[in-house]
Amino acid sequence: MTVRLPAEWEPQDGVLLAWPHEQTDWASVLPLVEPVFLQLADTISRHEQLLIATADPGSLAAKLETFGATMASITLVQVPFDDTWCRDFGPITILADGVPRLQDFVFNGWGNKFLAQQDSAVTQHLQQRNFFFAPVDCRSLVLEGGSIESDGCGTLLTTSQCLLNPNRNPNRNREQIEGELRDTLGCRRILWLQHGHLLGDDTDAHIDTLARFAPNDTILYVACDDPQDAHYPALARMAEELTAFRTEAGRPYRLLPLPWPAARFDDAGQRLPATYANFLIINGAVLMPTYGDPQDDKALATVGAAFPDRKIIGIDCSAVILQHGSLHCLTMQLPQGVLP
Repeated sequence: MTVRLPAEWEPQDGVLLAWPHEQTDWASVLPLVEPVFLQLADTISRHEQLLIATADPGSLAAKLETFGATMASITLVQVPFDDTWCRDFGPITILADGVPRLQDFVFNGWGNKFLAQQDSAVTQHLQQRNFFFAPVDCRSLVLEGGSIESDGCGTLLTTSQCLLNPNRNPNRNREQIEGELRDTLGCRRILWLQHGHLLGDDTDAHIDTLARFAPNDTILYVACDDPQDAHYPALARMAEELTAFRTEAGRPYRLLPLPWPAARFDDAGQRLPATYANFLIINGAVLMPTYGDPQDDKALATVGAAFPDRKIIGIDCSAVILQHGSLHCLTMQLPQGVLP
C-alpha cells in the first residue's frame, strides 16, 4: 500500500473549525474574537464546506445567517471540546493508495500544559456520528497538526524542539519517532529544524508558526530583521538551516522570507506570537493572518508570490494572538474524499 500525506494546497472537501464560547479560554475576549471567527467562517464557506463544532448550534446558526455566511456550505455539530485549536486535535488525512484515511493522533495539550481530554476525543465523536466519509485510524503517537508540514511528495518539515520534546513522547527517541512518521504518514524524508521559536508560543515551536511549504519547492519562512529583537539570533540560524536544505532532487529550495511585524504584547506585558507564516490554504485562496501592521501588505504580497493562482485574503488576527495562536492554528483542512 502506498501512503502519502497530501500538501495543504491539494483539493479539499472542507475545513474543521471549533467555535469559541464562555467555557473556553476565549471567555474574557469573546466580543473581540468572535467577529474574527465570523469572517473566517464566511470566507471559507464561499470556497468549500465548513464543519463547525459548537456548544450551541442554534445560536451560532443565527449569528452566521445574520453575518451573511453561505449556510448551504456549513454544517454545525454539537460536540464537547476544551478549546478551539483544531489544527492540533483535528484529524490528519493521509491518502492510502489514493483513498483518504483520517489519522487520529493523541493530543495532550502541547505537553500537558492545558486540558485536552475533550479535544482529543473530537475526531472520534465526529466519526461516530457519521460526519466523516473516510475511515479513522487511532494512533498512539502524540502529534499535533501544527507541528508538521508536507510538500505532498514525501518530504516532511518539522522542528526538533517540538517533536523530540520529552513532554510529547518521552519513551520514543528520534529514530523511533521518524519510523512512526514514515509508517503512518508515508514520508520518505524528514527535514528537522533545530532553531527558531516565537515568544508567547505554547506549542514548543510548531513549524506552522515558522516555515511553510508552497508549490514548486518553495518554503516561506519568518525572518527577523531587527538585531535588537530577542528572536533575531535563533531565526537567523533557522534561515541558515533552510538555506542548507535540499530538495529530493538535490537542489536548494526557493526561499521566500516573510516580513517581521512589530512586537505585540498583552495587558500583562507578555509578548504575543504574531506570525505571517500561520496562513491557511483552501480551494482557490490563501487566508492570511494580518495584524494591523505596516508589514501586512508586504506579507500578503510575499504569500501571493508563492501562490500566484490563488486569491490572497487577509484576516485581522490581532484578537486571535491574545490566546497565543493564529489563523492556521484554529483550522484543519479536510482533503477531498473526507466528507460525505
